[in-house]
Amino acid sequence: MLPNHLLNAPKKQRNYYSGKKKQHTHKSQVFVEQSSKRILSTTYGKGRQHDFSVLKQSRCSHKLHKDTELLADSGYQGVAKYHPKSRTPHKRWKGKVLSQQQLDYNRSLAKECILVENVIRRLKVFRVLKETYRHRRRRFALRLTLIAALYNLDLVSP
Repeated sequence: MLPNHLLNAPKKQRNYYSGKKKQHTHKSQVFVEQSSKRILSTTYGKGRQHDFSVLKQSRCSHKLHKDTELLADSGYQGVAKYHPKSRTPHKRWKGKVLSQQQLDYNRSLAKECILVENVIRRLKVFRVLKETYRHRRRRFALRLTLIAALYNLDLVSP
């Protein structure tokens, strides 16, 4: 349910309201090559959208080579239907406990994914991605792509 002040808001603005964060947000996704820590692709979506639906709309999973391994967090459960060589952590069901083997798998996957989290941290040095976005919405994708390009350039330069 939307708060009262958003019921009368324009429909365009309503799409960006995240109930989880209680503010208007943008969703951004980054594809990172794990060996070189280079950003391969960026996508974005509205703040209300789920991570997996942003991925499906962007068609980035279809552009990936079928032999490329895709590591994702638990927000991407079901990505194996679109990309067969993908790995996501096991989720605990209500009232059930994960086995020790599943916990070990989740821990080893998290150790591999921490490199991607470090890349995201380096992108958030640019405050426009970290704080409230105060610019035009349609320019968000351009700014995200430019910041990713600056990050990649920083990796190449000595």
